[in-house]
Amino acid sequence: MEKSEINVGLLGWGTVGTGVSRILVNQKHRIYQNTGLNLNLLRIAKRTLPAYRSGIDLAENCLTTDVNAIVDNPDIEIVVELIGGTTDSQELISRAMQNGKSIVTANKALIAECGADLCQLAQKQEVSLKFEASTAGGIPIIKTLRESFAGNKVESIYGIVNGTCNYILTEMQKNGRDFSEALEMAQDKGYAEEDPTLDIEGTDAAQKLTILTALAHHISVPLNQVHTEGITKITQNDIQYAQELGYAIKLLAITKLRETQIDVRVHPTLIPNNSMLANVSDAFNAVCVIGDAVGPTLFYGQGAGEMPTASAVVADIIDAARSITGNSHLSIPPAWVSKPRSDFSIGSIDDIETRYYLRLVVRDCPGVLAQIGTILGNRDISIASVIQKEPHCKDSVPLVILTHKACEANMYLARIKIDNLEVVQEKLTLIRIEEFDF
Repeated sequence: MEKSEINVGLLGWGTVGTGVSRILVNQKHRIYQNTGLNLNLLRIAKRTLPAYRSGIDLAENCLTTDVNAIVDNPDIEIVVELIGGTTDSQELISRAMQNGKSIVTANKALIAECGADLCQLAQKQEVSLKFEASTAGGIPIIKTLRESFAGNKVESIYGIVNGTCNYILTEMQKNGRDFSEALEMAQDKGYAEEDPTLDIEGTDAAQKLTILTALAHHISVPLNQVHTEGITKITQNDIQYAQELGYAIKLLAITKLRETQIDVRVHPTLIPNNSMLANVSDAFNAVCVIGDAVGPTLFYGQGAGEMPTASAVVADIIDAARSITGNSHLSIPPAWVSKPRSDFSIGSIDDIETRYYLRLVVRDCPGVLAQIGTILGNRDISIASVIQKEPHCKDSVPLVILTHKACEANMYLARIKIDNLEVVQEKLTLIRIEEFDF
């Protein structure tokens, strides 16, 4: 076999796997022209063999139901894992690396949960482990953090990294739909799974944020240390009130350096309407990375789908192949293989300071705002503005309050007291506010 020739095997042939195989086969000559690499798609493992081949000119014996025909095949040098989950995929990837094979995966759950162990094994076996497609689909944010920001201290990351939630919030904002209707539309378009829990409750975004944080700060973040809130409690009223106040609501994945701690959180956030992130619509993703030297940078593109994700996978295959042909394994991600950092720890959500949007329904009578203001004032929370909306009914009225910066722990205690007020008829809705000009 020529030095430029690399054999590839795919574990899984679903939506993304089909896209990867289509690029590897249909663009084989273009890849060779651009890179000098002759990538051969040798085998594809799928649980059940399909009746048709999606219009892709595969070799006659390419498809198999036997994963061992890829993991233990001495002729295959790069294994692409696209089966999902954690248990089976970790076992297969580990065995493939022990067999001297480089790995490419789009499996965010696996990298978020097992990234440290897999990176250490890759280092030990001197093979590559690539996972660009695990976060933000076709946006090359993993490679950018690992390489382009190597000379920067990453001060913060703000990411719209879940296309399902962004599509739902866009429909609520632009077309006035309520949450359930927008979710149903997302499912009809294939943006949301039949069970959308991981997306709409923020878990998917949190998994991706642990990966970004590890790469930015060389610190492993357990998923249970990421404060995570989804978008299920966002109402059409919140969307409209936010717009009136000059904000859009987005599900943001946020990492911030704060002295010796790192904030790592996912939650709905009010962001200024004139910011670039506020104008990221539909199922698109965007990640803003702020470095101490470069300042704010924004990466935008398709966050999911067959071909955008497949494009990221193929880019990783090419990088892994270059490492093999150049006899270099410098592409192992350093975030999880270096010694754990002792100068930073994961901060508690209780310690953050931010502004807040508060919405509640109260009895329409004198002295209500004074009671609420007293509770907030006793916790060092200063009111920036108040909007009283038209009454819902004869005796109740919606109230919207924006605060100045306050400590989360104080807001938590104030919220409990406000909810227990006799004049409060609908419990307080709280959304954090992030102010930026990018």
